Amino acid sequence: MDYRRPVAFGLFVTPSAAALDNCFALAALADGKVEFLGVQDHPYQQAFVDTFTLIGALLDRTEEVRVFPDVANLPLRPPAVMAQAAATLDLLSEGRFELGLGAGAFWPAIAAMGGPERSPGEAAGALREAVEVIRLMWSGERSVRFRGEHYRLDGVHPGPRPAHDIGVWLGVGGPKLLRFLGGNADGWAPSNSFFPPATLPERHAAIDDGARAAGRDPASIRRVYNIFGSIDDQPSDEAFHGTVEQWTEQLTGLVVDTGMDTFVFGAENDDYEQCRRFVDEIAPRVRQRVAEVRASG
Repeated sequence: MDYRRPVAFGLFVTPSAAALDNCFALAALADGKVEFLGVQDHPYQQAFVDTFTLIGALLDRTEEVRVFPDVANLPLRPPAVMAQAAATLDLLSEGRFELGLGAGAFWPAIAAMGGPERSPGEAAGALREAVEVIRLMWSGERSVRFRGEHYRLDGVHPGPRPAHDIGVWLGVGGPKLLRFLGGNADGWAPSNSFFPPATLPERHAAIDDGARAAGRDPASIRRVYNIFGSIDDQPSDEAFHGTVEQWTEQLTGLVVDTGMDTFVFGAENDDYEQCRRFVDEIAPRVRQRVAEVRASG
């Protein structure tokens, strides 16, 4: 399945307080060469700085690359306030912020920080509500109301409006939430550590079912794949490890056979040289190879 979307690339950034210089170096590496920086969001990690604050600094130090939380921790970030923060970052960067959003994980750590400890069903319900709340807060309406099980708006005056239509990309995996995504969100952002390539087609199908039921084109939904591995000089039998040539063929196959369109690469310890090889050696080769395969029919 090839949705024939433009192929895009990015780097995955760890918001480590001890490695901020490396975060900024990766941003400089990405700017003008690949499309995205994804920043993980785990507020309960004592070694991490705040993701949204770091994103502001990354946007301020770059000119072209788009930045998104990968993915934002909903239980610790109320959606109405998160919507305002997202719109603010988008305005300050002239339209270079996107919103990756997750239902939550590591619940004891979330609870230790004062957040709710939700069951899977509660987390899914809260995520659905949050998407609606966020949309309402970006609506430009004079006053909005929403009453759900987890969130409510009582005549709030929403705003500001973002500089562009911010994409809402969900990091989900269950069939019900994937169908919801197809009807209500703009992108899917799984990771290979949780969803290896063999699991992707079934999940694409659920997204597509939800999109068609809502009267949407499945190809309008971005498919972002966070990929963690290593670029080596020797071949490997392990997925997402091996030579540039192996990476090129695997990512090309994930586009033209499996339906992914955006690849965000994470290296062990955010290794700069590994990220440089992805940006300079792999991304351009995959772009070229996908174009060749598509042109050949």
